[in-house]
Amino acid sequence: MGKILVTGATGFVGYHVAKNLIDKNAGEVFCLVRANSEKKYVSQLKATCVEGDLRDRASLDAAMKGSEMLFHVAADYRLWAKNPQELIQSNVDGTRNILESAAAAGIKKIVYTSSVSAVGRPACAPGREHGEGDETMDPTQEQLIGPYKQSKYLAELEVRKFVKKGLPVIVVNPSTPMGTHDIKPTPTGKMVLDFLNGKMPAYLDTGLNLADVEDVAEGHWLALEKGKIGERYILGNKNLMLKEILEILAKIVGKPAPKIKIPYWIAYAAGFCSTGWAEITGNPPEIPLDGVKMAGELMFYNAGKAVRELGLPQTSVESALEKAVKFFRDNGYVR
Repeated sequence: MGKILVTGATGFVGYHVAKNLIDKNAGEVFCLVRANSEKKYVSQLKATCVEGDLRDRASLDAAMKGSEMLFHVAADYRLWAKNPQELIQSNVDGTRNILESAAAAGIKKIVYTSSVSAVGRPACAPGREHGEGDETMDPTQEQLIGPYKQSKYLAELEVRKFVKKGLPVIVVNPSTPMGTHDIKPTPTGKMVLDFLNGKMPAYLDTGLNLADVEDVAEGHWLALEKGKIGERYILGNKNLMLKEILEILAKIVGKPAPKIKIPYWIAYAAGFCSTGWAEITGNPPEIPLDGVKMAGELMFYNAGKAVRELGLPQTSVESALEKAVKFFRDNGYVR
């Protein structure tokens, strides 16, 4: 395989996608990076970094030149932004730009990193505790909470348009990755970090689908090898209540898990005040209101299709959380 272009390699999932490709000797890996992005970890990979910006088509054309494969992993993943339009510009307009560039360059195959945020979930059926989202479902308007989820769904709709025009794109939808190199960290990594730093005295009655980020990276490669053009694949593993996740973390670090369950209305009020103050100060809120709204439902998904059709690994989530804890401790995130 020849030149492979990866976007988002300075981020959490993108770093692991690039590293996995290099470890496999899959081809000559080039990483598209913004001029002002943190390159500490990506610079340690045996990859060539090329500067560019998803909002600058000319820079994409230059980076794309000679590429055979594209992994478009980059995204603006925030639950709050002073200017929400920034997420649309990066996630929707940026995706359109890079797919146009890929089409012009004659890229042979593309893996686009969407999110389970762009996947719907069924209403709870009578007698069932929850409904699991799968690849056949699109989100309802009520499920598209906040600019991040909205932008990821709109970006996936853009991808579908390009597929209809003949562009060879496979879509992967990671759930909640956990592991090393969550540099910023992401909102979900911050949840782990808050627990480690004693900033989570209580918990909400919500649930997530967790997966090892290294499995998610491998899922990208498997999608390239075995995925069907135009199909989407949920890269996830285990559905867990937040209480269960915190209990696993408690065993890993040897400290008690929170025992107090916060009523939803109290969390909502705290998120409302925190986000309102952020609008005034311009500083990100400690408790994003959109995050509280998302927690109002169980965000459970079924990764069975990716396991069956791609052979997606299912490393234990306990192991993934252990790796996340070690990374945060080793790199000075834990007080």
